Amino acid sequence: MTEPSIDLVTFGETMARLENPVVGPMRHARALDLGVGGAESNTAIGLCRLGGTAAWFGRVGDDEFGRLITNVLAGEGVRLGHTVVDRSAPTALLFKERRAGTLTRVQYYRTGSAGSRLCPADVPHDLIRSARVLHVTGITAAISATARQALDDAVETARDAGVPVSLDLNYRRALWTPTEAGECLQKLVKRADLLFATEQEARLIVPDADDDLAGLAAGLAALGPRDVLLKRGAQGVVALCEGALHVQGAHRVPVIDPVGAGDAFAAGYLAEFVRGRPVADRLDTATAAGAYAVTVRGDWEGLPSRADLDLLKSAEDTVTR
Repeated sequence: MTEPSIDLVTFGETMARLENPVVGPMRHARALDLGVGGAESNTAIGLCRLGGTAAWFGRVGDDEFGRLITNVLAGEGVRLGHTVVDRSAPTALLFKERRAGTLTRVQYYRTGSAGSRLCPADVPHDLIRSARVLHVTGITAAISATARQALDDAVETARDAGVPVSLDLNYRRALWTPTEAGECLQKLVKRADLLFATEQEARLIVPDADDDLAGLAAGLAALGPRDVLLKRGAQGVVALCEGALHVQGAHRVPVIDPVGAGDAFAAGYLAEFVRGRPVADRLDTATAAGAYAVTVRGDWEGLPSRADLDLLKSAEDTVTR
């Protein structure tokens, strides 16, 4: 039987997150805050908070960290019916160290993890065919050969079913070299409909593109994506969508933790994309979601609801009553 329709399907590795609550070297921390983090699951949570429906699949260990991940995602409304509990591999860990002010250093312990053992047999084809968009990231291609095979399988399933493929490059230099990433990710870009990237990530794919951002976006679009979004953090976004160039600034907010802002941006954009909203609305929601994400500690905890979006747009005062 065909799965009921769902706005977004995504997958990858979500990890337990351990973070020192004060600024300084991790070795001096006397306590660590425990949470979860993963680019794909962050985006799924973000879309759910904006009123959409999302499913995430992947592998977690049969341990307390794995149970934490599934509890958190389920509690945020993310559907987990195809998630695998791996009884012979642990859930991966990430450590976040607030080294100086907003400078954050992230270290991974994911070799041999449950999430890295994702394989094509884990891919729920009917679920993907039921989606309004499939969202993937370059991280999944980097964590293992079998995960890369699963990624290829999922993308081809979506393309065969006419489901748009959203790709966030999300280059992680701790996982592979620029040369390895550029070759693999370029192949993914050619099969994507929507592309999210920083300028640095984009130049891994099209190193010979024009120096200006409009030219860089055009170079990426020439490979296949109909929407190319160059994320610029506090400087906003340059987007080439359906042949038209859009430049939009970011909201000015105090930055507490920048990790997860790109995932929030993608969630905001995709939340409007699946509703058939115009590009201007997609960018408005994306930049607002990214702004909210950086105002609190945590990879996803600051992601906004629809009511939060309205508050950011309309509130002149810092207190509402």
